[in-house]
Amino acid sequence: MAASEDTITDDGNHTVELTVLDNEESAANGGSAAASSEEITPLLTQIERPKINIFSVSRSRRKPRELVIKAPETEISPVSQFMLWAWSGSRYSGLLCMALSSVIYFVMEILSENFTAQSIPLFETAFVRCTVTLILSYIWLRRIGLPIFGATHPRKLLLLRSLVGYLSLLSFIYCIQRIPFSLAILLSFTTPIMASIVARIILYEKLKITEIGGLACSFSGMLFIFLQMLTTQGLQKTEEASNSSFRGSNHIYAALIGFFSSITGGISYCLIKAAAKATDQPVVTVLSFAILASPAAGICTFAFEEFVLPSFNSLSLMLALGILSFLAEVFLAHGLQLEKINKAANVMFMEAALSQLWGIGTSSIAPSLGRLVGCILILISVSFTMFFGPEKENE
Repeated sequence: MAASEDTITDDGNHTVELTVLDNEESAANGGSAAASSEEITPLLTQIERPKINIFSVSRSRRKPRELVIKAPETEISPVSQFMLWAWSGSRYSGLLCMALSSVIYFVMEILSENFTAQSIPLFETAFVRCTVTLILSYIWLRRIGLPIFGATHPRKLLLLRSLVGYLSLLSFIYCIQRIPFSLAILLSFTTPIMASIVARIILYEKLKITEIGGLACSFSGMLFIFLQMLTTQGLQKTEEASNSSFRGSNHIYAALIGFFSSITGGISYCLIKAAAKATDQPVVTVLSFAILASPAAGICTFAFEEFVLPSFNSLSLMLALGILSFLAEVFLAHGLQLEKINKAANVMFMEAALSQLWGIGTSSIAPSLGRLVGCILILISVSFTMFFGPEKENE
């Protein structure tokens, strides 16, 4: 088709030009126009808005948020929070662990006095407690993924701690069967003093005047508590408290054995501290002691005493005391690990004060001025150690 041009003038103002092209030329021009239109196509295309009416489904135009699965936050009881804080959340943790250990021993004493329905030999009781401690400490270490015997280098310390600890336990059981109970308890509470002296020699811990005064104040309280009991009870009742398998022994010799038990107990505390710091896990020291003490106590049960088959109530009580004993030993080992021995040992006197106050409150012990003075001295000394004793930075 031929092209033609027409020019039309309307009042001399506007000019209109008309151009007609052939089919081939228009196709070529059309292709170039399409190409040019593609080149100038905008990068962002406008999306048509969807038509919405009253019959359309109401849906949010926003992208759905990603589904985040959160584990439900378990509520921690105040008791658990306090335990965690006392274990490692404060500079008072060492002394708090020692205080918790003393409280647990105090609870054990109450349970054994009020719920004992059957007379069980001491070695048999020690065997059950050590066996329960052995099982629980093994489970503890397995749950947290630590090796049972710890690292290689502190194994000599653990072995020595086990030997000295069981020697102290054996000598204490021997003396408590021959001398009055009050004298045996008084001798056992010389262990903190022995531990402080041994720590000065072995671990090179410095003894300050205030720390010596605290130990002296606490032990003076023990003397006020048990002095009247010793004078009224008398040493002539020793033979009545003796076991038939150990008859004929002298009470002075038994008292020396009890004092030896305190010395070995003090050495054991120093070894517990050294081994716990070397392994960085106090439960390892508890396990090492139970591995030796459990079979040894079982052998002594059949060698020196007559085995008594416990009833269901007695066995339940023995198992409960074994669990509490395990917890008390773990807190004791951790407290010795974190704190100086002379400060940690002073807190142990709190058990005697709590026992006396409980006895006076329940009317099982006659109140006296000596007992009250002794309890006040112990509580003052322990309180001073608790509030002013911790170092700014634990070693």
